[in-house]
Amino acid sequence: MREFDTGATRGSEEAKYDYEGFISPSVLERYAAYMHTHRTQADGHSRDSDNWQKGMSQSSYIKSLVRHTMDFWRVCRGGEAIDIESGLPVTKEELACAILFNIMGWLHEELKDGR
Repeated sequence: MREFDTGATRGSEEAKYDYEGFISPSVLERYAAYMHTHRTQADGHSRDSDNWQKGMSQSSYIKSLVRHTMDFWRVCRGGEAIDIESGLPVTKEELACAILFNIMGWLHEELKDGR
C-alpha cells in the first residue's frame, strides 16, 4: 500500500505493468508520423489508420519484415536502400518504423483469437 503526503492511498505498483516506463513517446510519435505518411494508397485515397487491423497474413508481414531488415542492415553498414516506388533513398528511421509495423502486425495476428 502506498500513502501520499495528502493522505490519499493507492495499492502497490509492484506487480503492475509500467507502460509509461516501457514505451518511448518520441519513438511512438515518429512511428505515428511514418504511419500517417503511408496512409495514402496508390490510387490516391487515404486508408483508415486502423486498416491493418482488418488482418493480413503473417507470411506477408514476415516477408516485408525481412526485406526491411536487410535494407536497414545495409544502410547501417554504409550502403543505401532505395524505395522501389519513388526511387528515393530510405532512411534508417523509415526502415526502423517499417520493421516496427511488420513485427507489431505479425504479433497482432499471433495474439488474435487467443493464439
